[in-house]
Amino acid sequence: MQKRAFYLISTAVIVFGLLYIFLSKEKKYTTDEYVTIPPVAIHHNGMEFIDSKVCIECHKEIVEDHLNTAHFNSFQIANKNTIKGSFEEDKNRLVLNNKESIKMVVKDSGYYQEARIGKKDQLFYNVKMDIVIGSGTKGQSYITRYQDQLFQLQASYFTPTHGWINSPGAPKRLTQARPVTERCLECHTTYAQNLSGSKKGNRFHKTNIVYGIDCQRCHGEVVEHVKYHKLNPNEKIGQHIVKYTALNRQQRLDACALCHSGLREEVSKDAFAFNVGDTLENFSMPDYDENSLNDLDVHGNQYGLLKASKCFQKSTTLDCTSCHNPHKKERGNLASFNQKCVSCHSAMSSPQVCGEDQARIREMGNNCVQCHMPLVNSNTMKIQVSSKNEVAVKVRTHLIGIYNQQKPK
Repeated sequence: MQKRAFYLISTAVIVFGLLYIFLSKEKKYTTDEYVTIPPVAIHHNGMEFIDSKVCIECHKEIVEDHLNTAHFNSFQIANKNTIKGSFEEDKNRLVLNNKESIKMVVKDSGYYQEARIGKKDQLFYNVKMDIVIGSGTKGQSYITRYQDQLFQLQASYFTPTHGWINSPGAPKRLTQARPVTERCLECHTTYAQNLSGSKKGNRFHKTNIVYGIDCQRCHGEVVEHVKYHKLNPNEKIGQHIVKYTALNRQQRLDACALCHSGLREEVSKDAFAFNVGDTLENFSMPDYDENSLNDLDVHGNQYGLLKASKCFQKSTTLDCTSCHNPHKKERGNLASFNQKCVSCHSAMSSPQVCGEDQARIREMGNNCVQCHMPLVNSNTMKIQVSSKNEVAVKVRTHLIGIYNQQKPK
């Protein structure tokens, strides 16, 4: 009898012990501490930004692809990997005129622009390059930080010539560095906290900043999304996140138009106030006549040109993501873009066949984009590539049409 009682008691102890261990583990799994994600920055509206690399756990391929895009690399800390321009002798100087030049030099403390004057090459100023603005697809500019102020430096890099150029809009002489305002940053980075108390100020918090255009710029706050799916790993439908499939056409267009619709006049909101899903006209209005093609420059106004295209006007679904996958680096993959043209036109009720000379079509490799969205000189973006030479930047137009004068390149 005593042995039986002892056996029952022992069994009960073991069962309760195992149950305690199980419940303890379950409790540990569901505590807030388990899914605490430290923010890398906090928006002035209270939104917490986290490191986008946290998303790799569930979206490995998407995030790794996005890290290589021009969007993500549009605003980076300056270092040997992010600065595209050369620091080699005979390749590291921008000549402004016969008396003034800027030399790029490497020091133990970083990368610098040195302004030089006269035949004796006398040092005029020496300024560090702290931040790279621009992915280098077409070029880069550089920002120096003085205390909490940001200034654009005069020497920039132009990818087509693989050389240093005078920053667009700068005079052909040494001049003061230009203040960088929040509107400049709004299209190159996810968030930067303005300390100026003015929209035109150039004072920004040194660490409360999210470099580049990351997941949260388009999908909104993701903290709750990450927490939910860590606690519910079997849930396959994304929760607590902005989904593009849930947005209407204009909302999807507005998400891109914020930065790809040319100059805009502020309505009343601060920079970084617009969130994907908002109505852009509540935040800013075009600073030009949208109905005039003469006002739609190929540099920066892809949205306006697309809207003016017959392809867009005759479609109820065409938007930016019909051709562009924002998660991938697609530049140069003309075959992919051409296939998107073909897939749309072949699916029409009356499929369209290209009427161009067949020999020319073959010569161009069936390249729809080259003929119907050619590279065009920008009227607003012109750069000084030498002390005597200024050229217009060529940008692929988003005014889809028939350009009979376009010759194969």
